[in-house]
Amino acid sequence: MGRGAGARMRATWSRPFPQRRPSGQTDDVQPLIDVFSLARLLDGSAPDEPPPIMLDLRWNLTGPPGIEAYRRGHLPGAAFVDLDRELAGPPGPGGRHPLPPAGAFQEAMRRSGVSGAGLVVVYDDADSTAAARAWWNLRYFGHQRVRVLDGGYRAWSAAGLPVSTAAPAAAQGDFVARPGGMPALDADGAAALAKDGVLLDARAAGRYRGEVEPIDPVAGHIPGAVNAPTLGNVGVDGRFLPPELLRDRFAELGATDAAEVGAYCGSGVTAAHEILALSVAGVPAALYVGSWSNWVADPANPVATTET
Repeated sequence: MGRGAGARMRATWSRPFPQRRPSGQTDDVQPLIDVFSLARLLDGSAPDEPPPIMLDLRWNLTGPPGIEAYRRGHLPGAAFVDLDRELAGPPGPGGRHPLPPAGAFQEAMRRSGVSGAGLVVVYDDADSTAAARAWWNLRYFGHQRVRVLDGGYRAWSAAGLPVSTAAPAAAQGDFVARPGGMPALDADGAAALAKDGVLLDARAAGRYRGEVEPIDPVAGHIPGAVNAPTLGNVGVDGRFLPPELLRDRFAELGATDAAEVGAYCGSGVTAAHEILALSVAGVPAALYVGSWSNWVADPANPVATTET
């Protein structure tokens, strides 16, 4: 395994996984929330839970910038978070969306009003691809109370719930970023998991097979990885499949709570969505944050194009 490219993140398989519950919840906080449950939190009809901090993560890899959609309308009180600038460090050999430094992420979350104890709800346009990276980052940096709005902005607006164009006056939060809250992999850890566990490739089948590669300089996949396109985790409306269907889907690929499981994609965004889906299914898994863009930065790393 080559070691010449980029900063490597230490694999954390020795760290205990979060306690597992049938719905994939951790510490009594389920990873998903539906629009009507969120509406009750926001209007104060859930007396034992103050309104959450909400983060708008609308983002598209090829543009336009998500801030444009945010300005046209967002959930009341939501702050916009830029995935490229606030959920990732500068692109380079470590990948196109490497983890940001803990201090930079902490400051970004504090600016958005995130505190250590309060509930945070993250959302994007519909399928939670970008929101899942925010969920994973917050969990990795130690926040225990994070939920993803299932179906995102589209589900909220389709339900006739109110939207706003006003920029919130978010109070400064007190969140403290402490790395290590979620299991993560570096390139060596991903290679070992592909051999001895289950490593899921969350990209589309054509990219996995090396038939097309629109972004990264080399096509193919990590040898031994199993293709599980993350779009298969959601329905046509962008909402996640029920936990039992997700469990069945992953079990067919060998990814169960009895196995060591990890996921990667092109740059650690859609793979975070895979990790979220696995969590809903009750299967703990590690994220290879650098993903394919980090893997191919080292020419010594092998590349496969045949089905596993």
